[in-house]
Amino acid sequence: MTINQSILCIGIVVFLGSVALTACVKKIAVQKNFVDRPNLKGHKQHHIPVALGGGIVIYLLTIVPLAIGGMCAYWFNNHLPPTWLPAALVEHIPGLAGKVPAIIYLIISGTILHVTGLLDDKLHLGPMIKLAIQIIVALLLTIGADIRLNFFIHNIVFSTTLSVVWILIIINSFNFLDNMDGLSAGIATICATILLSCALTNEQVFVSGMLVLLIGALGGFLIFNFNPAKIYMGDAGSLLVGMLIAVGTILTTYYHQAQSVSDSSALWVVTFMPIIVLAVPLYDFISVVIIRLILGVSPFKGDNRHFSHRLVKRGMSVKQSVCTIYLVTACTGLGAILLQQLNVLGAILLGIQTMMMLLVIAIL
Repeated sequence: MTINQSILCIGIVVFLGSVALTACVKKIAVQKNFVDRPNLKGHKQHHIPVALGGGIVIYLLTIVPLAIGGMCAYWFNNHLPPTWLPAALVEHIPGLAGKVPAIIYLIISGTILHVTGLLDDKLHLGPMIKLAIQIIVALLLTIGADIRLNFFIHNIVFSTTLSVVWILIIINSFNFLDNMDGLSAGIATICATILLSCALTNEQVFVSGMLVLLIGALGGFLIFNFNPAKIYMGDAGSLLVGMLIAVGTILTTYYHQAQSVSDSSALWVVTFMPIIVLAVPLYDFISVVIIRLILGVSPFKGDNRHFSHRLVKRGMSVKQSVCTIYLVTACTGLGAILLQQLNVLGAILLGIQTMMMLLVIAIL
């Protein structure tokens, strides 16, 4: 069994586990009255209480396996690996063991965001408290785990600032997207799958493993979260999902795949791939923040001004609106995969195509 096959098998197991665990958590959440009531948040689309707790499923099937995997890699690197472990995976154990410090910071950061989200789902924390905690998490990831963007500019202040801002934007983008049944989970699944294709191509075992855990967890949860939703992930899930997507975009290697490009000056353009992959979440986040600021309201105050809400106001059903956004996200994402094979002119044309798709959204 190859390493890619092993990773995909893990994804299937996590998906099946997510289906079973989500069903259990949904039942328990209703019994414990851990539900999202529409009268508490008028911008919500549902009219009856819906179970919360999807974030717990996502946490248990992403952060916990990462912790177990890190401990196993560390142990097997210092002891004889078991004979049943695939040979393709055994050769990657030293590299995975070297990721243990980063895994520790990921576990700490993910746990902080998950607990913060749980408290917010239950007690409704203020936006400034959540933002302060997100900044702490972003600093932990960039300074502690050394997870940074640099765009080939090797300046620690620049890379730290850029990475913190990027992580904050992506966390809040997916938190903002959690405004309609199946929207945030579905878009995160699409984006993570596109990132996974790049990570697998470059044999990035750790990043691939993290992304496949997220995809499997979200896939099983999405069965219950798609309209009409029977359970929500809440902030306990959306904050964690945003963090994992942000880390995935930073750690995934894009430019190695561009070595065959004849124009070497085009190598740097593939570093913009995450922006194209996440074009729709970024558009929704930026447009909503701008609209709220123009109207003089807090950018963190929930309302019905998201792209999804505007499509429904145009006459679409919730399912049609969500599926439309899925398709646009997939289109921009699939175009991003081609970025690694394009020269500068081709990359510019792809950027123009992405902007045109966003303009279609703007017109709608």
